[in-house]
Amino acid sequence: MDLRMMAFDSPIFSVLQHLHDAGDDSEKSVSGPSRTYARDAEAMAATPADVMEYPNCYAFVIDMPGLKSGGIKVQVDDDNVLVISGERRRLEEEKEGAAKYVRMERRVGKFMRKFVLPENANTDKISAVCQDGVLTVTVEKLPPPEPKKPKTIEVKIA
Repeated sequence: MDLRMMAFDSPIFSVLQHLHDAGDDSEKSVSGPSRTYARDAEAMAATPADVMEYPNCYAFVIDMPGLKSGGIKVQVDDDNVLVISGERRRLEEEKEGAAKYVRMERRVGKFMRKFVLPENANTDKISAVCQDGVLTVTVEKLPPPEPKKPKTIEVKIA
């Protein structure tokens, strides 16, 4: 908003305009975190998870009450990173005479968790099941490599 356009040419208003414009530039600062980074960090901090290791797999368990499978996204990045994300939305009731929120304690908004998978995780065998509001992502382990047999070299006598 340009205060000069509204006939406020006073020096105090020009200083206020300058401070207002400078505030817009600070959001684009290279030294500070981006809005996307801050939003992702907040989403990750607000999504608790349990990680368990079994002899043949890893299990990631996250509470997801009220979400349908369409609202949850599970993927593996190229860097062997498991990403679980989605969004919980508030019911929108804009009808006249509809109920208004008096208190809203249930968390709404985006959520995300990232897990770096170990080298022995088989990214081709991942399953995800959401039952009774609990998401369980299972990542099977690769079989352990066979131990190398010592190579015997025949010694020739010349």
